[in-house]
Amino acid sequence: QVQLVESGGGLVQAGGSLRLSCAASGSIVEINLMSWYRQAPGKRRESVATVTSAGRTIYAESVKGRFTISRDNAKNTANLQMNSLKPEDTAVYYCYAIVKPAMTSQFSNYWGQGTQVTVSS
Repeated sequence: QVQLVESGGGLVQAGGSLRLSCAASGSIVEINLMSWYRQAPGKRRESVATVTSAGRTIYAESVKGRFTISRDNAKNTANLQMNSLKPEDTAVYYCYAIVKPAMTSQFSNYWGQGTQVTVSS
């Protein structure tokens, strides 16, 4: 059974920084891409940042230049460094990964349970 566990959320003042971590555990053969999504109250879940297995990164326009996604393939982890945080960054942040478990021959989608990030003005 593959699990994604996030950590690092919390409360921070505008202009501050937070670092989110996502660890994938279980019998994993391969992880394709790893992403961070967020969902604010009353809004749809949106993609924030993605890192492929080759290290290519993709960012939402709203976070470019402020957020950095990184990945450790050996540890099956992905981090999101968030700088210059704004109140509009307040949301529940979810880790997402496309994973090939050892028990199957197919890639499947997995989500973490989410971690709250609150940015006060």
